[in-house]
Amino acid sequence: MILRGIGASGGVGMGPAVCLRAAAPDRAGRGYAGVEDERARLRAASCQVERETAALAERMRVRAGESEPAILTGQITMLRDPELELQLDRAIQEGETAEAAVDAVFGGYIRLFEGLEDERMRLRAADIRDLQSRLLRALLGRREADLSRLPAGCVLVTRELTPSMAVGLDRERVAAILTETGGSASHAAILARALGIPAVLGAAGALQAVENGELVLVDGDAGTALPRPGRKEQEEYRTRRAALLRRQARLEPFRRRPTVDGDGRRRRLYANVGHPAEAVQAAGEGAEGIGLLRTEFLFLDRAEPPTEEEQLAAYLAAARPFPRGEVVIRTLDAGGDKRIPWLALPQERNPFLGCRGLRASFARPELFRVQLRALLRAGAEAPGLRVLLPMVTDVSEVRRVRTMLAQCAGELEREGLACRPELPLGVMVETPAAARTADLLAQESDFFSIGTNDLTQYILAADRNAPEVKRLYTLFHPAILRELRDVIRAGRQAGIPVGLCGEAAADPELLPLLLAWGLEELSVSPALLLETRARIAGWTAAEAGAVERQVMALAGPEEIRAYYDAWPHN
Repeated sequence: MILRGIGASGGVGMGPAVCLRAAAPDRAGRGYAGVEDERARLRAASCQVERETAALAERMRVRAGESEPAILTGQITMLRDPELELQLDRAIQEGETAEAAVDAVFGGYIRLFEGLEDERMRLRAADIRDLQSRLLRALLGRREADLSRLPAGCVLVTRELTPSMAVGLDRERVAAILTETGGSASHAAILARALGIPAVLGAAGALQAVENGELVLVDGDAGTALPRPGRKEQEEYRTRRAALLRRQARLEPFRRRPTVDGDGRRRRLYANVGHPAEAVQAAGEGAEGIGLLRTEFLFLDRAEPPTEEEQLAAYLAAARPFPRGEVVIRTLDAGGDKRIPWLALPQERNPFLGCRGLRASFARPELFRVQLRALLRAGAEAPGLRVLLPMVTDVSEVRRVRTMLAQCAGELEREGLACRPELPLGVMVETPAAARTADLLAQESDFFSIGTNDLTQYILAADRNAPEVKRLYTLFHPAILRELRDVIRAGRQAGIPVGLCGEAAADPELLPLLLAWGLEELSVSPALLLETRARIAGWTAAEAGAVERQVMALAGPEEIRAYYDAWPHN
């Protein structure tokens, strides 16, 4: 029986199962002790959980490498929320025990988040449940399971992997993770990836299908788990594992090497990250900086806007692993397929062509100013910080942001807060308008970063998520290749850096074309860093130029595909 879920962290792992089945706390004999006593019990439990959470945050800094563990500090913020405290106190005044009050109030928040359409917001229910269960354990004097004592080489099987549980995980002891709930955007998934532990989440019925001590094979790439694998499957796993280890050994020398092509010309290889925790992983994998930090994680994980201080802490956390490298932080890219319920953007028939990216930020200037202030303050401590603007279509938008940055810098200086007034400001070239006016935008921008996903779908008029037109969505259309070439040339002629941060940066077939056009900055997912560096080292200018001339002479995507099918580099 194959269990199917979501491949939240890549790789394969096999080992005896350790099944963690959480039991409901025993509340027998617990009666109402009066308003003041119940208030005191809840206050003591809250203080205990806050102390424990601070300690867990420190452990996360050491084990997961997160400089500022927002996953857990967010729980502390919730504990201190005046509205939450008011609701809990009201329940106690109405005659509920502290335990019943926690059940009722937190249960309401859990149901609220579970009912939201946005997947990321739904997954936040797990974080609230984690906090709820920890408060109940503190009230009842119960201890949490210590995952740091798991037997070496085991596969952890549980209903839900909470942030507080994940902090105790040790990659040297846990071969893989299998859960019944969760998704790729959950905090548990983020931590699993940061720790490099293969994980399949959301595999319904896992605890029923697996017994303690049984061998389990988990494939984080395929999103599957196989209880009790046969000899054939075990041998296939060992073969795959051996191949993986050989690949890792082949790539290991590239971890600390500079990124150079076959002629020794310097290139820069950065990482795309969606959370500060992933920045440390990227640094460990040899990234020279961050080519794209998506700030949506700050806004999607909550029911209200993040404060300036919260944003500042997150930006500095992402920058700390790269004290001498560049860190490109994209301003909020809301809208399109990234719906933020509390932002109250208009319901649109075609949100990809509506109020998204920079347009959404301009529509809520009070929120945008908070983000700009946090970025300016982060820039004072992180010299490599750069700001990237999404969904730009003309130069007036860049000028408007510069004006807002100057105003925010003036405010901060008057308040006596350190900031960096002249932050490098870049344009994410992802609209046809930006691509066709790249020469004009280059006069107003400090750098370009090409976003191939949106640029491709806009140019080809093909939604990348629509199955009916999936065949039309391809990088290897002459229109896309010409646009990439021309944008890179425009940036180089203007003397500004040009990077590419979409999935295309790791495409081995596109790589020689990018190198031939003179692209010097590539940003890929942390898992692909070493492979991409090794591939860059294998291309000389002459070899890359020969491929580029042949591909650019072809008339359509079918011809280009046929060329690559016969490509000797396959």
